[in-house]
Amino acid sequence: MVLITALTRALHARFGEPVDILTSGSWSAPLLEGQPGVGEILSVRSRKTPYWLAPDQQRVVRRLRSRGAGPTWFCDANEAARPMLVRAGIPDDYIVDVKDHPLEAGEHATEQWRRLADLSPKAPPLPPPTPAGTVAPGAYLRVSPGQEADLDDWLDTRGLADVPLVLIQAGNKRTMRRGLRRLAVNHKYWPTERWGALMLYMRAQCPGHRIVLLGTGPEYRLNEELIAAARIPGVCNAADDLPIPRLVALLSRAAGLVTVDSGPAHAAAAVGCPLVVLFGRASPTLYRPLGTPGAEVKVLTGRCDGEPSMLGITAAEVIEAWSGLRLRNGPAAYPASPAPRRAW
Repeated sequence: MVLITALTRALHARFGEPVDILTSGSWSAPLLEGQPGVGEILSVRSRKTPYWLAPDQQRVVRRLRSRGAGPTWFCDANEAARPMLVRAGIPDDYIVDVKDHPLEAGEHATEQWRRLADLSPKAPPLPPPTPAGTVAPGAYLRVSPGQEADLDDWLDTRGLADVPLVLIQAGNKRTMRRGLRRLAVNHKYWPTERWGALMLYMRAQCPGHRIVLLGTGPEYRLNEELIAAARIPGVCNAADDLPIPRLVALLSRAAGLVTVDSGPAHAAAAVGCPLVVLFGRASPTLYRPLGTPGAEVKVLTGRCDGEPSMLGITAAEVIEAWSGLRLRNGPAAYPASPAPRRAW
């Protein structure tokens, strides 16, 4: 959903109106509300639940019907959400489907979304694509004054105000599934002792910075293990208190981040935070964090038994990448956002 901002900003520039978004999951709305080019956000809990058992899907279909059919970009490789568009009365001729325009060789995900923004459905007649260069490439997230104020209060409460911060995101959505971090499905696991070695180096390199460990509630215990492995004082475990708007604001303020391939990695690049990101099986060519503010992003990959694996990345390699990262001092500068306009 961070990467999809490359599409929403391009469509916003093309049509001059915010883009309404239909998504699933509880975290998309707090991530995207108020972002440049984003209009109404319609959300369902799951697009795979049978329609007659899903009041949220029925509510969304009623809303889509009431607003009338309009040009639609279908960005999901899964067909599960397509019946909602049918029920809402959006004809196939009104839809640009990502499956009809697959990735080109060496293309990044944001480049694919920008290419889709230049396409038009068969109907209705639409304005031509926006001239190239009007919208900067990559993903972008704006931090609102309200997010800044909330972050200031939070930093003060945590004793982190006026202190430069370096961040670590060690977990991912599979990290604490059923309490097992080393499940075969968790291709983004990096050993605790390596995180500990990295944190020791970060403290030695940046003694005036505070180290903050990110994550969601279930990752709090993992972070405590990392702190115990590093055995250094003053590390802040923030995994129990980081709703998405606050996380994005924190990333916009931090000096730098080390992370596994994750949502926070993309959010960091989208707010200009320099970062080192560890990749496992996912393709960096396709999913490398790419943000418009020009954040420096260093990508590391490794191999085990001839296959791409995060376990093939050594602590020394991450330390070397971090040592050469140009850390940021103070908040990043962001381009002015367009004034809000009527959703369509």
